[in-house]
Amino acid sequence: MSSVDVYILGQKYTVKGDAPEEHIQKIAAFVDAKIKEVYNTAPNVAPLKASILAALNIADELHRVKAEQDNITKHIEERTKVLSGLFET
Repeated sequence: MSSVDVYILGQKYTVKGDAPEEHIQKIAAFVDAKIKEVYNTAPNVAPLKASILAALNIADELHRVKAEQDNITKHIEERTKVLSGLFET
């Protein structure tokens, strides 16, 4: 387990985890960028509220990608059945 210092909104956080340091830095930079997006649209929002709004935006993005992935998986499964049926005849 490694320990990595990251900065989000200028604040230093020490993150411990099994992921490579580059990955942790990349994720922290992503979170920092999402919070800054909130500040760009609402500059007077409190940091806690900005963090919660950013978390909601990230969760929304994640759920949309998962739904898209599920649709793609279903489409592939349907096509696989059709193609498998062609070989059976």
